[in-house]
Amino acid sequence: MGSTGGADGTSGAGAASKTSVTNTADGANTTSTTSATGTTGATNTAGGANTTSIAGTTGATNTTGGANTTSAAGTTGGVGTTGGAEPVADVVERALATVDAALPTTVRAKAEAAGAHDWLRRLPELVAGIEEDWAVRVGRVYSDATEAFVADVTMADGTPAVLKLIVPRPGNATANEITVLRLAGGDGCARLLRHDVARDALLLEKLGPSLSELGLPITRRHEILCDVASRVWRPAPDAGLPTGAAKGEWLAAFITDLWERLDRPCAEQTVAHALSCAERRVAAHDDERAVLVHGDVHEWNTLRAADGFRLVDPDGLLAEAEYDLGVIMREDPVELVAADPRDRSRWLAARTGLDETAIWEWGVVERVSTGLVLVQVGLQPLAAQMLAAADTITAMRI
Repeated sequence: MGSTGGADGTSGAGAASKTSVTNTADGANTTSTTSATGTTGATNTAGGANTTSIAGTTGATNTTGGANTTSAAGTTGGVGTTGGAEPVADVVERALATVDAALPTTVRAKAEAAGAHDWLRRLPELVAGIEEDWAVRVGRVYSDATEAFVADVTMADGTPAVLKLIVPRPGNATANEITVLRLAGGDGCARLLRHDVARDALLLEKLGPSLSELGLPITRRHEILCDVASRVWRPAPDAGLPTGAAKGEWLAAFITDLWERLDRPCAEQTVAHALSCAERRVAAHDDERAVLVHGDVHEWNTLRAADGFRLVDPDGLLAEAEYDLGVIMREDPVELVAADPRDRSRWLAARTGLDETAIWEWGVVERVSTGLVLVQVGLQPLAAQMLAAADTITAMRI
């Protein structure tokens, strides 16, 4: 299966203007340009109508006919409204208060580590702009988010949804996530309702509690994680996603650099072990065998749905399926080393019919790389536990 593609967006130079292109779930395109004089939007609605406003502020208009509507030098309400929209200044002020009070410490730390200082400064304005353009109302902010600003929203028709604004970083993280979600189409992953690559913004279906909140025994959690991950695995040769080989090479370089910058928080032989495992997984990559993988399968990314569970926050790779199970190997580090650590990789291999050595080696790489990231953002005691487990496993020479 090939990728259906993500939205294309461009940002104008300087502070005077910004253009973005938004794709809705049904393929409609929304283009908006923000300038010093106001906001201009052109929205393809369900009935094919175009709505344009000039030198003012407009929300997306819910038009079901085929007419063209133009509004000049004025303000109109959002989708489904007939007037009386919240003033823009009030929207921005409310967004500022929401973001300043509720942005998780881990998200702020990751943004600062990525050099996304301008994103942090503009985040309230970004939230307010999404509220206006997508006609949603932001509610509770997720305090346990780690990679993005995530909040409950209410759509114009009253439907609950989730807004995700991803921390900008080098690469194509947002486009890759959109590709995975569109390819999955709600099978194994959350359903994508709307997206805007230029603003690193996604609107997702609202799901239930995470697997981490349900208090299930670890074996039952692993069963669920294996089952939901396997729903994502499928051929996707033309998806344009990074390969498992590219990810292995990137992880090796990342581990080497960050370990030094953090003043070597785990043993040198532990890093050497991770690098040798990464090298073997890179060499083992096979484009013919590679499938679409989520890339970050753990209990916080696994949410209850009407049909069981669905995954959120995919990284998106074309890799051996064992990569996803390697992520499961890095989690619950205390429990992992309380027994024979290899028991878990053997169980995962038996559950899925995949290669135990590949699962084990991806786990070694993921454990060290993630442990270093957790040190960088100050997420303790998990960071220390994960690197201690990595040191222990390396010393055991298994």
